[in-house]
Amino acid sequence: MADFADIIDQQQMKEHMQHALITDKVSHAYIISGESGSGKEFIAKTFAKALQCENRQDRGDYRESCNECPSCIKALSDNHPDIITITHEKPNSIGVDDIRQQLRDDVVIKPYESRYKIYIIPEGEKMTPQAQNALLKTLEEPPSYIVIIILTSNINAFLPTIISRCIVLPMKPVRDDSIINYLMQECHVVDYKAMLCASFARGNVGKALELASNERFETLKNETIELVAKLKNLEIHEIMDRVHGILENPDGDEKSSKKGIDLGQYADFMDILLFLFRDMLVYKAMGDDTHLIFTDKVSYISSVTTNCTYEGISSIIKDMEIAKNRIDSNVNIDLALELMLMGIKEYL
Repeated sequence: MADFADIIDQQQMKEHMQHALITDKVSHAYIISGESGSGKEFIAKTFAKALQCENRQDRGDYRESCNECPSCIKALSDNHPDIITITHEKPNSIGVDDIRQQLRDDVVIKPYESRYKIYIIPEGEKMTPQAQNALLKTLEEPPSYIVIIILTSNINAFLPTIISRCIVLPMKPVRDDSIINYLMQECHVVDYKAMLCASFARGNVGKALELASNERFETLKNETIELVAKLKNLEIHEIMDRVHGILENPDGDEKSSKKGIDLGQYADFMDILLFLFRDMLVYKAMGDDTHLIFTDKVSYISSVTTNCTYEGISSIIKDMEIAKNRIDSNVNIDLALELMLMGIKEYL
């Protein structure tokens, strides 16, 4: 159910929307800004449903939609005539015709059955300058009944004139404990896996949910740690063969790969390494697994920290940061990973 009580954290944003609902002071335009998967669309739809509800109710700490009136039923099925989601045929661009036909030319028609006519624009950063200028004309003289909710992962993609005419509501990273509780209680994820997913998600609920249900991530984690455990006994060509096997792009999508390496896999691979050696530092300092992320790998972590010094683990983490910076700067990815892994091998 899409209710305010279902939104994890985001207290400031919820307070703003609640104030609008309670005082009846609704802006004609909002920008919800946050990284992909952070829950922007869920919040937008929750707000839109509540705005259109015919019988709002106070439940718990929030003014919520009733979820039973005809308006709510249509909103819940994404079939409300006065809640319109802007679409675009070109995958990487929202053009001027998209905005003109679906929004600017449509706003002159009053709501069919509700108080507001709400337009939701996902991936708003994809609007071309021409599309933004077409939208600006509506923002400058909006009809009293329209509410435009722009969702974006890049607030800097907008013209200053767009931003100045909208209420900007930034998504905040969700606390790890909130994500862990949600995964365990609502998704029935076991405790150690919920902790792992929350750590990797870095405050992004959508990414945590994806990781929790992604068997490929579990395989990546195990293969990466197994590679580190065997580094001392492998030659460099064997190491790189294994790296390519771990990071290969299974779909062959050139846009999401670099030299055959899946960039999403690579990012998670680097995070796994970083958290693994961070766990080693913590275990060496604390002597127990209370604060570890990889609680299922305690035996291996303990064995490494027996022989590896603080300085050695710290040097490994620095080598990983150097490799990441090199790859981000378009240095040969194989060379950067090879140097990093040889450095790790030296200290283990």
